[in-house]
Amino acid sequence: MSFSTGNDSGGPMSEINVTPLVDVMLVLLIIFMITAPLMSHKTKVELPQATLDNTEANVPPAMPITVAVTEEGRYFLNDEPMTRELLESRLSVEAQKVPQPAVNIRGDKTTRYRFVNDVVNIAQAQGMRKVGFVATRERN
Repeated sequence: MSFSTGNDSGGPMSEINVTPLVDVMLVLLIIFMITAPLMSHKTKVELPQATLDNTEANVPPAMPITVAVTEEGRYFLNDEPMTRELLESRLSVEAQKVPQPAVNIRGDKTTRYRFVNDVVNIAQAQGMRKVGFVATRERN
């Protein structure tokens, strides 16, 4: 590999080659020129302001409702036996409350998923927004 010295002394050239630096700078300049107009929003939109109702802020959260599902597909609302129709009507009444209580679903280990899914679908159809599942932690 040979170096061009640029003079007759035979030593290496001590000047910096700026051509690659200029190439990189031009590429960056073009990229910024293309992306800068995309950063500004052309359409002005007035966003709505959120208002917090002070009456709901002072109300303590409601006690959650527990729905238990057995292996046979029987329903219990807060440990009270329920039919499907009665469960729908009770959850419909609970959905109208302010603040709305959460629904916690408990199922046996051997309960089929379709029974648990039925309870979730019933709760959502009645307007319940917070539906969760109850499980026990594994002990190490």
